[in-house]
Amino acid sequence: MRIRRVTTTRAGGRSAGPFARFNLSLGVGDDPAAVTANRARIVREIGLSGLVFLKQVHGRDVAVLREAPRARSGTGGVAPDVPDVDAVVTDVPLLGIAVLAADCVPVLLGDPRAGVVGAAHAGRVGAAEGVLDAVIGEMTALGAAVERLEVLLGPAVCGRCYEVPAAMRDEVEAALPGSASVTRTGTAGLDLRAGLARRLAGLGVTKVGTDPRCTIEDPDLFSHRREGRCGRQAAITWLDPRAAGDPRGAPARAAR
Repeated sequence: MRIRRVTTTRAGGRSAGPFARFNLSLGVGDDPAAVTANRARIVREIGLSGLVFLKQVHGRDVAVLREAPRARSGTGGVAPDVPDVDAVVTDVPLLGIAVLAADCVPVLLGDPRAGVVGAAHAGRVGAAEGVLDAVIGEMTALGAAVERLEVLLGPAVCGRCYEVPAAMRDEVEAALPGSASVTRTGTAGLDLRAGLARRLAGLGVTKVGTDPRCTIEDPDLFSHRREGRCGRQAAITWLDPRAAGDPRGAPARAAR
């Protein structure tokens, strides 16, 4: 079983105004019809059997999906958002699981041998409260092994741009060692991807990749800190049982 991953950008899609153009969040004030069309395009172009998003709340709760949720009519295979969780785990082939972000760290995890994938939204609060540990715990309950996990830390605000009060930096550093940083202007900052990578190493995860793009620095990505009112990109993962020669199973990095 192969593990696939996609990180979207703001290119393409039907959204307009501050959400232009490939916004995937229904919770930021965008036209729901545009968001539905954008989400359905992912299902169609990747060839998924379904796609699940979360109504994220900056916590550590995890949804476990052992079967594909029923998609609503007219959504192109997209299921209703799972409420009040910041991570999701599944062993259902071709079911895409997605987390939304516009500065927070999207984390995609998978064990190809066990056939289990997970996705987590690791903002400052959730990262410090242990959402990473929670999602890994649910994955191992489904048969994944920590030493086999493959993890991607997606695009997020970098430590040079993420300025916070010194007391907040120290609080997060105490909960997630390795997160403290210094910004370009010499002020207190946070590098959540560095803290998460250190935590993964401490848990025994050895296969960790990091997308180096900073959401504030890259205009092709949404950034709440840079723009205020804006859309959200997504990080999506799924289990792909299809043969290597099937074009629908080709690796993808960004949906446009």
